[in-house]
Amino acid sequence: QVQLVESGGGLVQAGGSLRLSCAASGGTFSSHTMAWFRQAPGKEREFVGSTWSSTVTYYADSVKGRFTISRDNAKSTQYLQMNSLKPEDTAVYYCAADLGFKTSRNAGNFHYWGQGTQVTVSS
Repeated sequence: QVQLVESGGGLVQAGGSLRLSCAASGGTFSSHTMAWFRQAPGKEREFVGSTWSSTVTYYADSVKGRFTISRDNAKSTQYLQMNSLKPEDTAVYYCAADLGFKTSRNAGNFHYWGQGTQVTVSS
């Protein structure tokens, strides 16, 4: 059973940056695809990006070029560096994981989830 704990959310002005962290425990971190999703009020949970390794990452078009996902297998932690933030990036951000190499962008295909961390971008 994998446990995920996010941290790093907060309030930032438009154009600013934040870095989210997701610490994992209870599994072999390097064997899991790690992902970030987000959910804004009244909207469905949406894919932000995922990583299998440092050279295999995927991003939603809405964040490509602004957000960067990375992972440190030695620390069992993944990161989401968010730059050039926009008010529409405001959401609860969730860390997710699933065993093996996954290219799915569907939240239903990820078995393990963190509790979420709020990111609010003011205009």
